[in-house]
Amino acid sequence: MVIILYGIPNCDTVKKARTHLQKKGIDYVFVDFKKQMPDITLLKRWYKDIGDWPVNMRGRTYRLIKDDFENANDAARYELLRQNTSAIKRPLLEVNGTLACLGYDKAVYDSLKPA
Repeated sequence: MVIILYGIPNCDTVKKARTHLQKKGIDYVFVDFKKQMPDITLLKRWYKDIGDWPVNMRGRTYRLIKDDFENANDAARYELLRQNTSAIKRPLLEVNGTLACLGYDKAVYDSLKPA
């Protein structure tokens, strides 16, 4: 099983998710948005997996780009998210290439088994 956790290391919710995975002994790869921006293909896959934009509408960064985001076409929205990764809801948990959880849901993390 391939598990990838996307987020920002200093985010409290990401810290909680990482701690949960570590306590369960689950191997995962962490991708830091600050060091590696998601590409358009990845953003499109997340959009398809959840049926909506993976944005944190309550976050400060999203509020700063809200008007631009809401008035943009899809291509521009993807680029806005790429350039403003803090507007992406986090953490994002992928299991075997499919988005399993957007944000932190203890039940989802509890359902994971060590390899």
